[in-house]
Amino acid sequence: MRIALLVEGKTETAFLPHLRGYLQMHLAGRMPKLDPVPYDGRIPTGAKLRRVVENLLNNSGKPADHVIALTDVYTGARPPVFPTAADAKGKLREWVGVEDRFHPHVALHDFEAWLLPYWPVVQRLAGHDRAAPAGNPEAVNHNNPPAHRISEVFRTGERGRAYVKPRDAARILRESDLSVAISQCSELKAFVNTIISVCGGAVIP
Repeated sequence: MRIALLVEGKTETAFLPHLRGYLQMHLAGRMPKLDPVPYDGRIPTGAKLRRVVENLLNNSGKPADHVIALTDVYTGARPPVFPTAADAKGKLREWVGVEDRFHPHVALHDFEAWLLPYWPVVQRLAGHDRAAPAGNPEAVNHNNPPAHRISEVFRTGERGRAYVKPRDAARILRESDLSVAISQCSELKAFVNTIISVCGGAVIP
C-alpha cells in the first residue's frame, strides 16, 4: 500500500516520523509506505490540486493507492480562506472532484493545535510557566491560533528564542505519546483513522 501525503514541508519534517512510529503499532504487517509530497507553505488549491492528485494516482512508475491532503484551516490570510474545518475539507473535495481514493483532512486551526496537549513539555523547552490555553486544542481559533501561542511562549520564555517548527515540534513529539493528542483532537484522529482504515486496520474508537 502506497499513500501519498500532501503536506506543508515543515509539517513533514516535524510530524511524519512520529506518525510512522504510532502507525507501526496499529498496523503490524500492514504498514503502508507513506510518501510525503511536501510544499513550501500551503498545499495546492483549485485545478492545480486536482492535477497533482490525478498525477499521483496515475503515475506509470509508482502510482499511489490513495492520496491524503492535509491542510491547516488557519492559513494567515484575511479574510480566512477556510472559515471552518468543514469548509476546508469541502473545498478540497470540490477541487479534486469525484475520486474515492482522495481523502481531504485538516489541522484545526493549524498543526500546532496537536502540540497543545503536551503543554508541560512546551513550558519546559521554552522556559516559561504560562498556563495552557483552556478547552479543546482544536477550538483555539483564527484570532490567536495555536502556532502563534506556542511561538509567543518560546519568544518570551527564559531562553528567549524563536519557535522553529521542524526543530521544536519534533522535540515536543519526541518526548510525547501521540495517542494523547489523538484522544483530544478529533481532526487528528480522523486523519490517522483514514490511514488505518484504507490499510484494513482497526480504527481508533
